[in-house]
Amino acid sequence: TIKKDTNMATTNSNKLTDTAVKSAKPKDAPYKLSDGGGMYLLIKPNGGKYWHLAYRFNDKQKLLALGVYPEVSLKEARLKRDIAKKQLQDGKDPSEAKKEEKRLSILQAANTFEAIAKEWLEKQKHLADVTQNKSKWLLDFAITGFGKKAITDITAPDVLAVCQLLEKQEKRETARRIKVKCGQVFRYAIQNGLATYNPTQDLKGALQPVITKHQAAITDPVEVGELLRAIAGYKGQFVTLCALKLAPMVFVRPSELRQALWEHIDLDAKEWRYHVSKTNTAHIVPLSRQAVTILKELHALTGRSPYVFPSIRTNSRPMSENTINPALRRLGYTSEQMCGHGFRAMARTLLEEVLGYPYDVIEQQLAHTVRDPNGRAYNRTKHLEQRHKMMQHWSDYLDGLQVDNVVAVKFGGVA
Repeated sequence: TIKKDTNMATTNSNKLTDTAVKSAKPKDAPYKLSDGGGMYLLIKPNGGKYWHLAYRFNDKQKLLALGVYPEVSLKEARLKRDIAKKQLQDGKDPSEAKKEEKRLSILQAANTFEAIAKEWLEKQKHLADVTQNKSKWLLDFAITGFGKKAITDITAPDVLAVCQLLEKQEKRETARRIKVKCGQVFRYAIQNGLATYNPTQDLKGALQPVITKHQAAITDPVEVGELLRAIAGYKGQFVTLCALKLAPMVFVRPSELRQALWEHIDLDAKEWRYHVSKTNTAHIVPLSRQAVTILKELHALTGRSPYVFPSIRTNSRPMSENTINPALRRLGYTSEQMCGHGFRAMARTLLEEVLGYPYDVIEQQLAHTVRDPNGRAYNRTKHLEQRHKMMQHWSDYLDGLQVDNVVAVKFGGVA
């Protein structure tokens, strides 16, 4: 039986005081000290002191725990009581509201950036170890910076702060890749209903430019769309026009494109198989539906030559190496803006940053040497099915950019 102590000193208004609460001693049986308004302090024989609020909801007597003294002071207990009273006025049950708050708190703890990033990494287990390790290494920077925050609470400045720490160390490329990797995690969260906003979208132009020695390339989606429309309007030789149209779709090295042989192209299988002299490896280029259409049209003109793109002077030699870049100049693009080799950087950037494809799949398609943890180079058929899908997705994306930049810039996500 819990008794009410009527001898404990309180103020004249029958309210408890800090001194009264602090000096309350345990007795043989639990007893309570009232603070009025249904709130009281329960003192147990073991010395524990517990704040409670007695109230009625839907004609039922109920009890709400407000905390343990001294962790929750008299002032804090009264504040909790007032909040509960306001909930009652609004037609809400304080006990149920507390349970919901606890549920959301647990849910929020499970939906931290760190937890979701680790879940995303688990989904990448099918990729090469080198790719998984690189992703984990990059995300560790973000986890250190804001990993404990709920993913819905993370802002663009949170991501930017982590990236800027790397920029101060002159690691601009690492900073850029951290932003990209965080963007992939946020997209995963959005796809799974764990978030509604990707803060990396608001960081365009916020990072310092990466200083590279790469050849000129256009990687901004809107500018790529402008380039594709310019190529479509090219008024020069038809063979050159086809080469310009295919270059962004297949993004091979310029020398490989101009020296392409018909005997290496299988239009039925939608594949171009040849040997890369630079890396001394066999390579497969999956051909999209759009690429096959261009090649079929071109075959009617150059099919009698061994070369897909023969010289304008003779069918026995390939197109001159001084064809693509001068054609780009005729379209109004300077050597500082775009070159034939730049189509590779264009694809490399947008396939990862916009369409979200894995690093090792893109590198494999670029005919770069991608090695496993034992140092062995992957064979040419690695990820072939996924590469077929990626190349079709890429051509569809380019079509979208050419037709409508506003829509196509948002045309992301691995198919």
